[in-house]
Amino acid sequence: MAFIVFADGSANLPKDCLEGITLLPCSYCVDGVQKEYQGDIDSFDVHHYYDSLRGGAKITTSLLNTHLFLEHFREAMEAGQDVVYVSMSSGISGTYQAAVNAKHELEEEYPDRYIHIVDSHGCGFGSGLLAIRAAELSREGKTARESGALLDADVPHICQYFTVDDLNFLKRSGRVSGATAMIGTVLNIKPILYGDATGHIVSCAKVRGRKKAIDALVEKYAQKQLDAEHRIVAISHGDCPEDAEILAEKVRAVANPGKLIIVPHEPFSGAHVGPGMLALFFHGSER
Repeated sequence: MAFIVFADGSANLPKDCLEGITLLPCSYCVDGVQKEYQGDIDSFDVHHYYDSLRGGAKITTSLLNTHLFLEHFREAMEAGQDVVYVSMSSGISGTYQAAVNAKHELEEEYPDRYIHIVDSHGCGFGSGLLAIRAAELSREGKTARESGALLDADVPHICQYFTVDDLNFLKRSGRVSGATAMIGTVLNIKPILYGDATGHIVSCAKVRGRKKAIDALVEKYAQKQLDAEHRIVAISHGDCPEDAEILAEKVRAVANPGKLIIVPHEPFSGAHVGPGMLALFFHGSER
């Protein structure tokens, strides 16, 4: 490997996608009890987690702090390795800035080494797809500096669209107002959300009913996908595997990807979107 690739548990990567990627843990609290998610989505008890949210469990998350990055990046520096870290969006977390702080401190200590922090402007596979690409570039022998520039250029093409089943979880995280959540629940309104060019989560459409929400995700894929047969498409879900399979079937009918991954949505950001969240990630013409 030409450099060390770091991501974190929010990247939502299954084991078969982790070659050449070192995952950093994410912390969250369930009813005041501290938990640490190491990124093992294959062992994640998706039903238990999202069922606890349905039952009213209070789950809060914490950003990855500068000390964590210093610890892991320094180990790579001392081994004579450069680093690329693919971060969750700066628009939704202070994690990106914490990593940048660590970069500045370590590059003073190790002036011959290079650290690149990629602001994915996304979360889940919005950063996971970029981490996979970073590992590929390292295996190809590209430098961290070259790869960082390529990854930054790819950020605007990582499309990430999702819908939620219960607007109240977005209300709790400040994404929608209480009145909007109440009206949406009564009228069965399903928002279509995406990570915009600044990494913030915004609404791009509202439809009535789950079926129309799934069709709206597929429509975005049909409009924007590029070179699907040579790309990875990912679907994550908040304990709704049947809907994920329906979405996958519709995606394949539009443009069958080189690889299609379906995974439960990881617990770190899952607390903010709730059970029933369904997300689609792909390489496209624009966000």
